Amino acid sequence: MRKAIRPSPTVQETVVTQNLTEVLAYYDSWLAFNQRFQRVPGVQVAVYADDAIAFSAAYGAADVEQDVPLTEQHLFRIASHSKTFTGTAVFQLVEQGRLRLDDKVSQHVTEIVGTPIGERSVRELLAHAGGITRDGLAADWWQLETNFPDREQLLEVLRDASSAVIEENERFKYSNIGYGLLGLVIEAASGTPYNTYVQTAIVDKLGLTQLGPELDPARAAEYAAGYSGLAYADTRVPIDHVDTRALASATGFFGNARDLVTYFSAHLPGDDRLLTDKSKREMQHPLWTTGTDEKARYGLGLSVTKVGERAVFGHGGGYPGHITRTLVDPEKRLVVSVLTNSIDGPASQLAEGFFRLLDLAELKDRGDETGLARFTGRYANLWGVNDIALVGGRLYVIAPADGNPADEPERLEADGDTLRVVSSNGYSSYGESYRFTFAPDGTVESVHGSSGLTLHPLDSFALPERVTTGGSARSGRSE
Repeated sequence: MRKAIRPSPTVQETVVTQNLTEVLAYYDSWLAFNQRFQRVPGVQVAVYADDAIAFSAAYGAADVEQDVPLTEQHLFRIASHSKTFTGTAVFQLVEQGRLRLDDKVSQHVTEIVGTPIGERSVRELLAHAGGITRDGLAADWWQLETNFPDREQLLEVLRDASSAVIEENERFKYSNIGYGLLGLVIEAASGTPYNTYVQTAIVDKLGLTQLGPELDPARAAEYAAGYSGLAYADTRVPIDHVDTRALASATGFFGNARDLVTYFSAHLPGDDRLLTDKSKREMQHPLWTTGTDEKARYGLGLSVTKVGERAVFGHGGGYPGHITRTLVDPEKRLVVSVLTNSIDGPASQLAEGFFRLLDLAELKDRGDETGLARFTGRYANLWGVNDIALVGGRLYVIAPADGNPADEPERLEADGDTLRVVSSNGYSSYGESYRFTFAPDGTVESVHGSSGLTLHPLDSFALPERVTTGGSARSGRSE
């Protein structure tokens, strides 16, 4: 048997690979900084590219009190990511002829025949266009003050006339109760409990062991602890994991970033492991705008938006103590998942940051990067921290504390031991230079910045107890 020979990569493919390699190297550093700077207990991230997991990392703690470092294997509650599994299950049943998108939900859940919600269609519920209450009149399960509803309690909410808040197809109106109902539809159409169906037909079918539809007490030690926010206190408190019961189809799933990007890779064009491309196109088609931003829309079980000019789909998740986000670029076949274990975790910002950096790398043809790596690093002074990063074969000054790492960065060109600012906004130091002092071993000792301020490598920088005239910020003591 002859071994298949992979064609040599084209110049363009080589450039794309180089860009991705540089972006992931800096993304790693940027994520580590933001986990600490934004005081997030832990951040777990994975990137899928070139038909495989290209990057996987974890930062911070899985359990602050027990001093347990977060790993790539720890499990998170991924909450409303569950809706993508529910949407996938619905389309599988449609493809099997056991369900139609335009079926009234009461055709499958007979306990709500004759109710306003029973008249809604499966399609309307998938699109959050059914006009259904978001969580009901009493939903303090989101604060763990009560248990999540069981099947009978969910049916009580669905039968309540007040749960049909507005007319169907009036506007986008997010509803966890509506997706709980879709779980009951899946049970009826498949003849199998929701959790069993999605586990078998989706998770097991992909061979994934770090995803599941509901809290698994047998794996309690594998879950990252969840924490409260900092909006009203200086410290966080841990939040228990609980079973979401009849709302598992809306918010019950757990997983880690590696398995999550692998799952979403099955939603890329040409992959028929879960659905046909026809079904995937329908799920990913942008329907309702979700707010004032015309770019932010919702399809059928998936959010659809743009990061810059890049069209992406995916979903986010908000569970008491965990905030998560996945974004998929179907054209470039890229997936990024960011999982955080605090209720104010910046998962969306950190996920979008990956695509922002890729966009920055793709702005121009790669330049001659010989010798540029020696300038790269994280530098600090009294005013904060700046990175000099190699992205797309060019050097940029990036403020890692800013939300968007590619927002008007200074671009630099090398001239000996000096970097000149060749592109920046008018408030920066266009035309000025960063002058480097190198140690005999080639490491950076200091940088005289373009604004005339000295910077030092962050690992050798510390502030004194009080900043005074003539004080030394680098040594951490006044002299």
